Amino acid sequence: MKIITVTGYKPMEMGIFSENDERIKFIKKAIEKKLLAKIDEGLEWVIVSGQMGIEMWTAQVALDLKDEYDIQVGVVPPFENQEKRWPEELQMSYQELTFTADFFEHIYNGDYKGPFQFRAKDAWYLDKTDGCVILMDEDNLGSVQYFYNAAKERDNYPIELITPMDIDDVIEEMRMEDPSYWE
Repeated sequence: MKIITVTGYKPMEMGIFSENDERIKFIKKAIEKKLLAKIDEGLEWVIVSGQMGIEMWTAQVALDLKDEYDIQVGVVPPFENQEKRWPEELQMSYQELTFTADFFEHIYNGDYKGPFQFRAKDAWYLDKTDGCVILMDEDNLGSVQYFYNAAKERDNYPIELITPMDIDDVIEEMRMEDPSYWE
């Protein structure tokens, strides 16, 4: 897969209400592990809509990886000003992301008009990418279920999950990297 999209939960769906929440570093590390594995397999582009949560964190991780790897980051939101109702801190992070991404363009010009824009976004991503990575728990789908269900309906469209068990593994790995763990 040369072009993938990564999506998943919004922060509030995970009980995360602050960008300082310690769990974000574990989530980002799990995303990084998955992206590094994909880079080893020939990944060239990571494309996200830039929604708060998994998509924004993925873009941040991918942009950090650009320092060492030949990877591009695209941000393609469904409409303009998707961030206007977000907390100010997240609006600033989103704006920074749109300026630092290798590609940024809206699917629809103008503000939110209706749910059809999200369905069109999902179809666009399924048409333009070779596969996806979704951070989710199949027992608690949340808002990501719409993209997940649309992806499952596509023939030969690879879906890879980052599960709560993967996050637990990352937490344990990071704990074991701490020298005090072994004392």
